Amino acid sequence: MPINDIATDHPVADVILIGAGIMSATLGMMLKELDPNLTVAIYERLDVAAAESSDAWNNAGTGHSAFCELNYTPERPDGSIDISKALKIAEQFEESKQFWAFLAERYEVKEISRFINHIPHMSFVWGADNVEYLRKRHKALTKSALFEGMEFSEDRELLQSWIPLVMEGRDPAQPVAATRMDLGTDVNFGSLTRGMFTLLQAKPGVSLHFNHEVQKLKQKDGVWRIQAKNLATGEVSKIRAKFVFIGAGGGSLPLLEKSGIPEADGFGGFPVSGQWLKCTNPAVIARHEAKVYGKASVGSPPMSVPHLDTRMIEGKRELLFGPYAGFSTKFLKSGSYLDLPGSIQLNNLRPMIMAGLKNIPLTKYLIQQVRQSPQDRVAALREYLPEARPEDWELAIAGQRVQVIKKDAKQGGVLEFGTEVVSAADGSIAALLGASPGASTAVSIMLHLIQKCFPQHSRTPEWQACFREMIPSFGQSLPDNPELVAQVRTRTSAVLGLEPMVEK
Repeated sequence: MPINDIATDHPVADVILIGAGIMSATLGMMLKELDPNLTVAIYERLDVAAAESSDAWNNAGTGHSAFCELNYTPERPDGSIDISKALKIAEQFEESKQFWAFLAERYEVKEISRFINHIPHMSFVWGADNVEYLRKRHKALTKSALFEGMEFSEDRELLQSWIPLVMEGRDPAQPVAATRMDLGTDVNFGSLTRGMFTLLQAKPGVSLHFNHEVQKLKQKDGVWRIQAKNLATGEVSKIRAKFVFIGAGGGSLPLLEKSGIPEADGFGGFPVSGQWLKCTNPAVIARHEAKVYGKASVGSPPMSVPHLDTRMIEGKRELLFGPYAGFSTKFLKSGSYLDLPGSIQLNNLRPMIMAGLKNIPLTKYLIQQVRQSPQDRVAALREYLPEARPEDWELAIAGQRVQVIKKDAKQGGVLEFGTEVVSAADGSIAALLGASPGASTAVSIMLHLIQKCFPQHSRTPEWQACFREMIPSFGQSLPDNPELVAQVRTRTSAVLGLEPMVEK
């Protein structure tokens, strides 16, 4: 695969990664494991890795495994529960844990708790209809080995022991229910990402360039020519490569458009911003130990599913509630207000207009969120913490998410809330667009990207063996194999220190 046969006066790399977030870190680590001789150049416009969507304060931090996220299990018109997406996401997160366990063992990582910790995942609902929905969801999910051990309860005394802050002060006549999955995790994707880049930089043939903004990218004679500007010095550098990955979060769409590949036609982006309420009272923080997810408001985006979230950030326990959605024309937290208008082109104008017309409830929801007063935010918090005091909480700005808009033959344009990999027909360039569940499923996403963009290498016995070493369940279906699920979870829990605490 090395491309030292390219004749050029400019520096050459086998692989260029644009953006120093969780996706680039994961892809870079995988490719270097598959072929240690590869040369990799990483370009990041900020002065540190994982400062945008991968940062702990900008990301939900939940190891999205579908244990508690109700938007992954919609109710069908006939009243049954569709668990197909939940099964897929649960399997993908198991692949992520396998890869992280592989890295932890291979590189003798000592401070694993800096990036992953055990924390129960819970769903909490109120109202008779929602209680019945949660009961049916629990029954459907627990038929799969991936959700073995999930508890369901309407017992207020038990719920009080699980989530005392959520139950205190609640109307005793209000029907309530919760599910609890003890195998949940809290993941600091910022710390994880920076850790992987530290490992990457120690490898030969890897260079990381901070404060470098990619301005141009163009393919000629099968080779990508990249131009990047050093934002600190103003110096412009050029580099060539046969493969480019654009993993720049909200900044991926503008770069994908600059690539000129026909596969990028028709794609647009709709930015959604977020805010948290951050608890400042240590006594309150100490009394809650779970990630508690509820149901999203009608018309709200999936990233706005309300949750009361215990986090470990930089070794300190935190408690967040939110996120509260908002609207900004920026594609990145550190971006420009011209990002959205600048992304509109002739090839994506119609899809963006049609998607906008079909999502008027979302627009109304975002307007309502933007107009919220501090009292409105506290009122939303009190649906989960009835006795919450405003003085115990402060507003914190979360990250930007750019939801995917793409052309559709029937509807003209559709707004997607997942992630999507867009790649050229020749596999020479790929970009990741979209948001949730994003970081939690980065390993699965990059695994599929590698097989798609490097098909000949991926089929070799050497790469197949490496895939299985990194992810032991590779090529097998976890939902259909209870013994494999148990085997995989036993190993990853032991290596990553995720064994639940035993009460004395």
